[in-house]
Amino acid sequence: MIIYIHGFGGSGKGVKAELFRSYYHDNNQKFIAPSLSYVPDLAISTLEELIESCDNKPKLIGSSLGGYYAIYLSDRYNLKTVLINPSTKPVKTLPKFLEDKFATNWYDLSSFEVTQKHLNMLKKYEVKTPKEENFLLLLQKDDDVIDYRVADSKFKISKKIITTGGGHSFDGVEEYFKDIDSFLG
Repeated sequence: MIIYIHGFGGSGKGVKAELFRSYYHDNNQKFIAPSLSYVPDLAISTLEELIESCDNKPKLIGSSLGGYYAIYLSDRYNLKTVLINPSTKPVKTLPKFLEDKFATNWYDLSSFEVTQKHLNMLKKYEVKTPKEENFLLLLQKDDDVIDYRVADSKFKISKKIITTGGGHSFDGVEEYFKDIDSFLG
């Protein structure tokens, strides 16, 4: 089973999730991309229940904030994990939403409130020293949301694919599906 974990304001019906869903469906592999709560504790709880309900060890693909969650879950359950432009320090990158109080859900353009309590919840999911052999990172240098060098330096010995150009959503991710499959096994 492959579990895709979307990022902040995302959903299990986002563009990347749908690309992966189609790819894994076409290749007869079990795949799920749940739409998660914007409340970190609820999102993690949902993912832990999903992982624990799998017959075999699942494999994770996490994008942006979903990458942060995936790092935590990979560490907790010792899972092979692909990170796509991951957030490794969301407590530093998300406070800008506290000023506006609300963020946008990109699936239906609804708004949700972002609070200091949510940011405090994120702190307990930080993994200081990840098991780097469990990770493949896909990073694009022109990510306009998160500096790719932060993840690059946190994961010194992990396998990486770093490309020039692109953006936070990782333009052309489908070109790397075979690399992802090869890593996940």
